[in-house]
Amino acid sequence: EGPRVVRLALASSTMTNDSWTLSAVASLVEELDKKLLVMLRDGSKILGTLRSFDQFANIVLQDAVERIIVGSSYSDIPLGLYIVRGENVVLMGEVDEATETQGLTMVDNDEIKRAREAEKAAEKLKGEMLSRMDFLQDLE
Repeated sequence: EGPRVVRLALASSTMTNDSWTLSAVASLVEELDKKLLVMLRDGSKILGTLRSFDQFANIVLQDAVERIIVGSSYSDIPLGLYIVRGENVVLMGEVDEATETQGLTMVDNDEIKRAREAEKAAEKLKGEMLSRMDFLQDLE
């Protein structure tokens, strides 16, 4: 199954003459069946086992979870079989399972969601305070 995926990527790249895309997508072959961390454009972090990909770097992750980290707490929200469009991937890499949660404390999903909302509210308030301070500086 792995070599067939490479041949599809080669055929596509030959048609588009895009050697960079070929090498980037073909390098995913080495990551098949490994646990990966995928960071998306919206900032979410998805962990799962890479099962498949195509010439556009769209990927399929098995047993995927969204990892939410707030401070030193984290929680994994189960997603199951998850398909990610290649254009949404910022970076991806293999996970070292021995150290992936070092220094973090696991909490339940409801607690991490509350903590994330509180963190967002604090950031919003900080932004409002800074914009008010900028206004005051403009008056000087």
